[in-house]
Amino acid sequence: MQLDWAKYIEVADKYQIKARYEDREDLRQDIILRLAEVASNNGHKPLTELAMYRVASYVVMEYWHSQKRLLTTTSLNEEVDDGEGNTVELWETLADDNAIDLDRWLDCKTWIAGCPKRLVAIAIKKVNRKPLNWKEHKYLERYRQKEQKKAQKVLF
Repeated sequence: MQLDWAKYIEVADKYQIKARYEDREDLRQDIILRLAEVASNNGHKPLTELAMYRVASYVVMEYWHSQKRLLTTTSLNEEVDDGEGNTVELWETLADDNAIDLDRWLDCKTWIAGCPKRLVAIAIKKVNRKPLNWKEHKYLERYRQKEQKKAQKVLF
């Protein structure tokens, strides 16, 4: 059985551009070898051009499948540049959505501005040690329960 190496090289040249630049020559050789292997296992019938393209596309698919399986994770303990010329571990650069902004937390005016006016009035009454009526007591209780549910959702 005579193998058509020139045709195999021509097909491989068309498909090698589908790989990463540094892997193109390796993919080209893989395609040529696979075409020769399939042709030798095909018996005495020569491979058609369409069959050659199909085999080459499978080799490209296998290449990308193997690339996808490569481990590309890095360690969170790896040191990186923080943008200010300092080196920190990667885990230290992760944002924490639940972190308290201490400047805003200490600023009471910001907290009061976000609260309902009725709640602020109740808080002033409590600070001045004045008794709350039944409606104020119930309003405060409902507000605390609502905030407690929000806090529980954040935990899950």
